[in-house]
Amino acid sequence: MRLVSFSQGERSGIAVRLADRLIDLSVAAPDLPTDMRAFLAAGDQALSQARVAANQAKASAALDVASIIFQPVVPAPGKIFCLGLNYAAHAAEGGNAVPPYPALFLRTPSSLTGHEQAILHSPLSDTLDFEAELAVVIGHRVRAVSRDDALQAVAGYSCFNDGSVREYQRKTTQWTIGKNFESTGGFGPELVTADEVPEGARGLRIRSILNGQTMQDDNTSNMIVSVADAIALISACTTLDPGDVIVMGTPSGVGYARTPPVFMRDGDVCEIEIEGVGRLRNPIASASNTH
Repeated sequence: MRLVSFSQGERSGIAVRLADRLIDLSVAAPDLPTDMRAFLAAGDQALSQARVAANQAKASAALDVASIIFQPVVPAPGKIFCLGLNYAAHAAEGGNAVPPYPALFLRTPSSLTGHEQAILHSPLSDTLDFEAELAVVIGHRVRAVSRDDALQAVAGYSCFNDGSVREYQRKTTQWTIGKNFESTGGFGPELVTADEVPEGARGLRIRSILNGQTMQDDNTSNMIVSVADAIALISACTTLDPGDVIVMGTPSGVGYARTPPVFMRDGDVCEIEIEGVGRLRNPIASASNTH
């Protein structure tokens, strides 16, 4: 099943994608939560109910896609953990060794943006870089879960563009500020439930495409830390709740490592494509032109 978070005027909701249609669950199953975190917290029963309701929905439940705004798949996650240097070739292109323990940092909800929504290019820096990444969405609360059981906590997967302002990322030994500029993390278009992709989302082609040119092209099998490993490592330290997100790191080919460097500019379009998961599209816009 493929789930979309959207807004339409003053209201927000969740839709199920069926081929080229989006079924509004607030119409097809009005007793279900309309917020993705609450929906996932309602458990497997909510997922089953949504699947049945979408397939039985009347024509009146279909959304006019042109009338909605795609929100980040989880619009306001409680926690967003991100892995750095999780592909050996990407570590090497930046002159970094593969860390013995994953490089972890956090993103904030205000740094996210949805499918077809602008990634904002701040006037503070011209070093806005693209990073194709797999996003893991937690569906069941876990604490200190074993690697063998970790994947049972996964609700599904999505595409993520970990837009990074490299100049600010390198101002300190912590990467946080360069990873949290407003509306730089594209997240979407859909949450694809775990049953629709290979176990742990392994073996999937992952690409970034800037203005029609492929920039990164790799496979999720080359992640150093697997999805199961990441969930086990993080949950050993803190509880993971439904709607929390783990972003799994980027392959080689990023802009700063190119000669000359290639960064995203106002007017560009960046797409992240993951086999079987989807294709996230974000135009790049100057932050000074959005207010």
